[in-house]
Amino acid sequence: MIRLVVIALVVAAAVVAGRISRRRATDAPTQASSETPTQLDRADFSQIDARWLVVVFTSATCDSCNDVAAKARVLASKHVAVQIVEYSQDRELHRRYAIDSVPCLLMADSSGVVRQSYLGPVTATDLWAGLARVREG
Repeated sequence: MIRLVVIALVVAAAVVAGRISRRRATDAPTQASSETPTQLDRADFSQIDARWLVVVFTSATCDSCNDVAAKARVLASKHVAVQIVEYSQDRELHRRYAIDSVPCLLMADSSGVVRQSYLGPVTATDLWAGLARVREG
C-alpha cells in the first residue's frame, strides 16, 4: 500500500513539474516573412528592350531552383526576356535586391515594376497563368 502511495506521489509530482515547465516555455519570436522586390532596374538585366522580364534568383545549393529555372526558360519569347541569376555567379544582384530566399521568380514590366512574384517551388501552370495576368494588365 505504501508503494502505491509513493508511486502516485511521484507521478503527481511529474505531472505538476511538466505543467510548470510548459508554462515557462515561451514561443519563438515572430519572424518577418521574406519579401520580394517591387521594382527592378531593367539596366541590371539583359534584353532591356523586351516588354516583360522574368528573373529567377537561384542558388547552386537549392534543390528546387533548377526546376523553377527550367519552367521559367520556357516563357522566353520575343516579348518576354528570361534571366537566371545564380547566387555564386552574381552575388551583387542578390544583395542589391535583398534576395534572402530562393528560388525567387519575379515578373516585371518594361518600367521594371514587379507585377507578379513567386517564392519557392512553382508549377508551370501557375507561371503561365501569372504571365497571362501581368500581360493583360
